Amino acid sequence: MTLLQTHDLTVAYGGRTVLRGVNIQITPGEIVTVVGPNGSGKSSLLRALIGAISPASGRVTRATGLRIGYVPQSLAIDGTLPLTVDRFLNLPRRVTPQATVTALADAGVPDVGQQQLSALSGGQFQRVLLARALLHDPDVLILDEATQGLDQPGAAQFYRQIDEVRRTRGCAVLMVSHDLHVVMAASDRVLCLNGHLCCEGTPQVVADAPEYRALFGTGTQGALALYRHEHDHNHHHDHDHDHDHDNPHEKVS
Repeated sequence: MTLLQTHDLTVAYGGRTVLRGVNIQITPGEIVTVVGPNGSGKSSLLRALIGAISPASGRVTRATGLRIGYVPQSLAIDGTLPLTVDRFLNLPRRVTPQATVTALADAGVPDVGQQQLSALSGGQFQRVLLARALLHDPDVLILDEATQGLDQPGAAQFYRQIDEVRRTRGCAVLMVSHDLHVVMAASDRVLCLNGHLCCEGTPQVVADAPEYRALFGTGTQGALALYRHEHDHNHHHDHDHDHDHDNPHEKVS
């Protein structure tokens, strides 16, 4: 079964083509990570998938009744606004108290419901955004640079939470990330973009691909091995690299 699929997808802004001829598909229960240099079209791909922009050519197909949960790179909240986490999760439409409790627990922050949004740490706030995306039991969870601003241990912990969500809820996960050494351990499949789909496959296949190495270098085995060992990650991918020079600033509104 295919949840999301693109067919020769091309995306353009102001006459400039940012993505050309992309063919991908997302199936239930897999974690797929999109990597690529700044300006490579990663966020444009996500925006096309969720329907925020229309393709210049090609098309996106979605399974009937597909539910998508979306976690943005960041969300500006007025710090002077008196807004609790529970109230935030009930905007723009109310959900049941049990739904908020379950979503916050699944996001790893079960005890923050009565806290003010402005009092949360960066990591807690990202988990609240994750909880918001989980409220309506998505078939596909889409994350755009959701660990932006978190340190490496915080990012690794967040990815472990995503893996747990995938395991317990059975949803597919599609995420854009620049944490290359972490996503190679956390992903079932990697898509490498640079204006087009350069290469795709398991982390090991992509790490070995000449197109990938031309963009990011060969790196070293150290950080990936350390991540797998320290956090007892049960994925069986086994390859070498630790190179984090993506530094994207693309945003999705």
